[in-house]
Amino acid sequence: MSKQMIKRGFPLTNEELRLQETLFHTANGYIGVRGNFEEGYPTDFVTSRGQYINGVYDIAEMKQAEQLYGFPNKKEVILNVADTQTLHLYLNGEEVTAFSQGVRELTRILDMEKGTALRTFDWKSKEGQAVTVSYRRMTSFVLLPLFTIEVTVTSHDFTGEISILSEHHGSATNFVNPNDPRMAAEAEDYLTVTETLYDEREAYSKITAETKTSELAVQTLVFHDVSPQLDLGLVEESDSVPVVFDGRLTAGETARLVKYSLFLDSRRYNLMEDGILLKQAVQEKTLEEWYQAQEEYLQHFWKQAELSVGGDPLLNESLDYSLYSLIQSTGKDGISNIAAKGLSGEGYEGHYFWDTEIYMMPFFTLTNPEITGKLIEFRYTILDKARENARILGHKQGALFPWRTISGTESSGYYPSGTAQYHINSDIAYSIIQYYQATGDLECLIDYGGEILIETSRLWLDAGHYEGSRFVLNCMTGPDEYTCVVNNNYYTNQSVQYQLRWLVKHYPLLKEKNAPFLEKLAVTEEEIAAFEAAAKAMYLPYSEELQIHAQDDSFLGKPILPIEELPKENFPLLLHYHPLYLYRHQVCKQADMVLAYFLHDESFKTEEIERGYTYYEKLTTHDSSLSSCIFSIVANQIGDVEKAYRYFEESSKIDITNSHHNTQDGIHAANMGGTYLGLVFGFAGLRIREDLLELTPRLPKKWTDCRFSIKYQGSLLHISVDKEKIQLSVIEGAAVPVSVYGQKAVVSLGNDWEIPYRKER
Repeated sequence: MSKQMIKRGFPLTNEELRLQETLFHTANGYIGVRGNFEEGYPTDFVTSRGQYINGVYDIAEMKQAEQLYGFPNKKEVILNVADTQTLHLYLNGEEVTAFSQGVRELTRILDMEKGTALRTFDWKSKEGQAVTVSYRRMTSFVLLPLFTIEVTVTSHDFTGEISILSEHHGSATNFVNPNDPRMAAEAEDYLTVTETLYDEREAYSKITAETKTSELAVQTLVFHDVSPQLDLGLVEESDSVPVVFDGRLTAGETARLVKYSLFLDSRRYNLMEDGILLKQAVQEKTLEEWYQAQEEYLQHFWKQAELSVGGDPLLNESLDYSLYSLIQSTGKDGISNIAAKGLSGEGYEGHYFWDTEIYMMPFFTLTNPEITGKLIEFRYTILDKARENARILGHKQGALFPWRTISGTESSGYYPSGTAQYHINSDIAYSIIQYYQATGDLECLIDYGGEILIETSRLWLDAGHYEGSRFVLNCMTGPDEYTCVVNNNYYTNQSVQYQLRWLVKHYPLLKEKNAPFLEKLAVTEEEIAAFEAAAKAMYLPYSEELQIHAQDDSFLGKPILPIEELPKENFPLLLHYHPLYLYRHQVCKQADMVLAYFLHDESFKTEEIERGYTYYEKLTTHDSSLSSCIFSIVANQIGDVEKAYRYFEESSKIDITNSHHNTQDGIHAANMGGTYLGLVFGFAGLRIREDLLELTPRLPKKWTDCRFSIKYQGSLLHISVDKEKIQLSVIEGAAVPVSVYGQKAVVSLGNDWEIPYRKER
């Protein structure tokens, strides 16, 4: 089955267009382009017309009502860097747009195997002459700065004048929505054009712009390839370069224009030299060769990221779209990360959160682990700023990573549900540990990961203290943002304990390998012993009365908020109730204690998880898109497969169905990672243990089978589950130790392992 998402027909409402701008965005982890119409929309339509570079930002004011010590008053904001999308087509002087009266058969196709987005429609002139117009876009995975638009006009019976206006705008404004805290509230022009160059002979333009505060520069280069040759006209403007191509089109003929755009930034490139070199590299290949390279890249990607189920075609489409969006969103250079909306929009202002490590990195760890290595490298590049952040918050040692950031500076204005979420430290540590266990990449651990583990562990010793024989962590916020600044959030304490224990256990290996960071950081045996003691004494709240784990010290003493009695229009609660009202009640925005049951499942008995799950389920609103996927996974852990399916069904199609009604602001990237978790870690029951892969497959009634591929310790393993058997095959690499339903085996190349499927009773 081909991996395509197809939308056909009319009417073109403003709401639907903004949604399609997100769904049909094209990106490669470095640049992202929203799926806007090249010709634009009617003047009364609202659009988020955007093109972005991952990791390029400016500084915006963040006003605090009371500027207390340590409160950030500035934030980093991703930039809408330029507009190279715009193309206007005229036939006999009549503009051809998707909104023209004579338009028929509008179709959009996102081809996730070819890596292109196509928009095509038929058009008739006032005289009844017909043409077919298509726009095909590509952001290259092979040459990351490259974005192309291929426009073709095929005449059926039209004969007359054709004119194409190609525009290159060097400045752009970010999208704003003052009524949504997840979006920027004030419009601002962040870029100033400093240089505009153009060459009429080549239909080539170069525009350089600089940010007003962050001292970054962005350069966009645009050049064209036209057939048959059209006459060229060039008009100079202060911050844009319009290029006009004029000619004649006859019946049966096809005119084609290819618009090449290159995006460069001063963090990665020498803007004096690299643009011309990249332009030359692009011109050494035909567009068809670039298309072929794109397809080959994706063939490799899909081979390693194969994932499908039998019995739900819409789910397979959503799975394909989710995984494709993740590879589009992810920084691959160690300089950038994964924004909450990927590179599809400006929601959350392009910030990176804990979402990366807990929800999205597991997908890459198990399919493209070299990308995870780069994401760990990114965290390492901002480690010094994390150290600075820890000092701002009063800690004498260690590092505390910012809750939301682009370059490493804290950009969270509301500290109770932002900066106070110290658990981001242990989330990053968890992802490093999982990566090492899945790959055995000791070099990454020595070069980047180990130093992060030491510095974040030092933070825990400074942030916590002993209360009698118990080690406690006070005044922190866990994953649940409706419960803030509490003592001993269970998830945080459990995650810290896991991190400290793992580091202590593997310290001898790092010492044996003479890891340079041990000397650099002056790590001592006494310090390692202090880590071990804190882990052993870690306080994990528990209610003897209710026989469940307490989300924190005070949570179970609050009155329960009867969420089933609240009006449906009052959800999400954060938009309708004061935070203090929510903080005073037992109510959860998202999985918190339940997330601990998933990530640290070996620390609990199944009956403990079942009791806690039942209790917290009735308190959780799932106002965060990060929640339902975790509840699905844990429902599988306790054997309630059909409940797991209901949660999975709710979360797995959020974007393609726009069920949260905000996909127009950008994809829910973390939920897409959560969809992968829900299937592979949930229904397949996969866990990455220290010495093997563990699986406990359970299929819902609606599915006939589930198939996926993963990488483990350098080997490519294919797993198929149906309601009769489970089969594991090594496709490439060395033998893989596995456990299925507790039975252990070693699977090797040519020696598959087949085991009967265990039907639920």
